[in-house]
Amino acid sequence: MFSSRVALSAAVLVLAAGLSACTPIADVEPAPDAANPDCATVMVSLPSELADQQQRETDSQATTAWGEPSKIILRCGVPVQGPTTEQCATVNGIDWILREDESTWTATTYGREPAVEVIFDPQEVSSSTLLVQLENAISRIEPTRECVSTNDLQLPAQ
Repeated sequence: MFSSRVALSAAVLVLAAGLSACTPIADVEPAPDAANPDCATVMVSLPSELADQQQRETDSQATTAWGEPSKIILRCGVPVQGPTTEQCATVNGIDWILREDESTWTATTYGREPAVEVIFDPQEVSSSTLLVQLENAISRIEPTRECVSTNDLQLPAQ
């Protein structure tokens, strides 16, 4: 009886090791404020599937990735963006500063501390889908500022 339990336990361990090897851990650099307690609140609220991509484990605090290879990378605790003239989009009540590079886009929350950054390839993942799906987790950080447009500004009379 004892030997059959040992054999069964060994088989379970081998299976678990084999399953964990199927999806390698993504190497993601942590953000400077990754230890912020509000990041933990965001991280536990993230969806396991985002824009049809499965979440994977990463090797650093307050980070995650979706897809194999990674199609979406999220880091919490990135530097908070001050006032800017960069493109700002409001999606389901969350303000995002959008930056386009040659092959990736970066969306960084605006008006929330700590800030959350999402890096993705817009050819493979729809920005509107992933930003909508992140609303529940990101809304756990209370906004302190919001994006404004030139239409919102009160200019002095001349």
